[in-house]
Amino acid sequence: MSGPLLAIDGPFVLYRSFFALPESITGVDDHPIGALLGASNVILRIAADRSPRAIVVCFGAEAARYRVELYPGYHAQRPPVPDALAWQFEQAPEMFAAFGWSCADAPELEADDLLGSLACTEVEAGGSALILTGDRDMYQCARHGVSVLYLKMGSSGFEEVDPAEVQRRYGIAPELVPDFIALRGDPSDGLPGAKGIGAKTAADLLSRHGSLEAAIAAADGERPRIAAALRESADQLRAFAEIATLQTAKVRRPDDAATDLAGGAAAARVLGMNKLAERLERNSEFGSFLAE
Repeated sequence: MSGPLLAIDGPFVLYRSFFALPESITGVDDHPIGALLGASNVILRIAADRSPRAIVVCFGAEAARYRVELYPGYHAQRPPVPDALAWQFEQAPEMFAAFGWSCADAPELEADDLLGSLACTEVEAGGSALILTGDRDMYQCARHGVSVLYLKMGSSGFEEVDPAEVQRRYGIAPELVPDFIALRGDPSDGLPGAKGIGAKTAADLLSRHGSLEAAIAAADGERPRIAAALRESADQLRAFAEIATLQTAKVRRPDDAATDLAGGAAAARVLGMNKLAERLERNSEFGSFLAE
């Protein structure tokens, strides 16, 4: 197979589907199955569209310990996983495996770290990679051979983000995304950023100085308000940038693996996802499955 590696943010795809579909969709023992159903359909559609050579669904810690140690407010405001979703998280690896999709987990890191590591490993081996996520932090991975397929919450479809698109959207190169996040902040991760510095000012500072560290060093040449924000929170901004920077993990390049529609149908039946199972059983290839 010659297609790209498709690396998927498992927690995001499951969360997105859980909140997009009603809890009244139930399966075996009346367990809600909306997250599993929605996630499976999303992955199947993108697999049909992009013909990946293999699919890896990544999981990890909700908040890596070293990131919390750098800034205790990291992910602190995120609510606990709903019970109905927690059960589906437990079933997800076995169900995805039935489709022929690998699952990767690293309890000491987060899913994002694995996504970036898999993409790097794939490119270093001469391949290309697609990262399916709803986290803009992953834009730092965009490079030759790697694009981010960005899924929005509450809407269908995805946007492909390559290095040129990161530059167009943010006015910076992908490798500066962690510095950009440090300056601008990231409410979803609980990072406040630099006081009074928004996206436009962050991009301007980085485009002129080339990095967060260089912007801090040149703070005295900035307007008083910006200079004060850089000087007074310099150490915290460095911590934010470290938090936003993906960690590289040693990962094995996955073997080629075609999606197994029959295997997925059997797993769907076990979980009580009978309509999905029926669609999969009626079709031996993606084209006819998606046409229904």
